[in-house]
Amino acid sequence: MFVVSGPSGAGKGTLIRGALSRTPDMAVAVSATTRARRPGEADGREYHFMSRAEFARLVEAGAFLEHAEFAGNRYGTLSSELDRIMETGRSVILEIELQGARNVRRVRPDCVSVFIEPPSLDELARRLRARATDAEEEIAARLEVARTEMAARDEFDHLILNDRADRATAALVSIIEAETA
Repeated sequence: MFVVSGPSGAGKGTLIRGALSRTPDMAVAVSATTRARRPGEADGREYHFMSRAEFARLVEAGAFLEHAEFAGNRYGTLSSELDRIMETGRSVILEIELQGARNVRRVRPDCVSVFIEPPSLDELARRLRARATDAEEEIAARLEVARTEMAARDEFDHLILNDRADRATAALVSIIEAETA
């Protein structure tokens, strides 16, 4: 199992999509969230979108490998999602925030953890604004969280600087190939 973490806007999803196209034995576990769906997102593809009540019910039932609150919403990895992927014989990649990564590493210390770092906070702010999905106060909150996340990068097995997507994707593929060889 691979845990890929880093600040919102660091490029985790972009790098994972690029790596998946070159490592067919890998699949991303789709996280659950209580956040609102963004334009173009589909339930079960980007996230399993659910109400706060449904999320809480599943937490109470022990259905999550890990769960955390981030930017006012709840996120988590359903154990059933991992089972679904592993039943196909593929390895799992989790795209996850810092608190979730820490939780996964506690229950699955054998996982391989990768931190995706943006070139700078200024570049991260530019990327978040370019998405045009969040209000300015949401971006400010994400940047504040990013400072804490970047300070934790040494907790991870691998660090990738995402200054160029092609180079960073190649680094992620190399890590996956080395760790699964």
